[in-house]
Amino acid sequence: MVKRRNDDLTIDMWSEFIPPAVAVSMEPEITKGGTLDVKIARALSHAMQNCDKSREEIAAEMSDYLGGQNVTLNMLQTYASPARRDHKITLERFIAFVAVTDCHDLLGFVAEFSDFAVVPEEYLDVINLSEAESFAEKAIAHRDQLLSKVRGRYR
Repeated sequence: MVKRRNDDLTIDMWSEFIPPAVAVSMEPEITKGGTLDVKIARALSHAMQNCDKSREEIAAEMSDYLGGQNVTLNMLQTYASPARRDHKITLERFIAFVAVTDCHDLLGFVAEFSDFAVVPEEYLDVINLSEAESFAEKAIAHRDQLLSKVRGRYR
């Protein structure tokens, strides 16, 4: 058997390859442990920490997004505090929060509780095409099965 020698001069183009993430999601260690309200608070806090805007700017932009509804810095602080279990973010404020912070990972975080994934709209046609092809393959297989039965009966 011929022994292969290692080629140290050729770059391995796959050694550092990281496949692109199609679905948005939050890293599990950010929200691990605790009750659901604690996980939500951690997710919101993480989103604010990674946003280029200050919490005051986020509150002001959320107020504008919601048509003048007053969102205050104190509200944001309590939403992001695991210790403040009496103040929870409403769905409309959550939507405004995602829009203002541009933290789409939060959408993935919510979807994971229902075994769903959130993907950018640009991939929707590819997903639908895959589903259509899968459906077509199943329909053809079913047709072929029926055709075999029918041919078997009338020979």
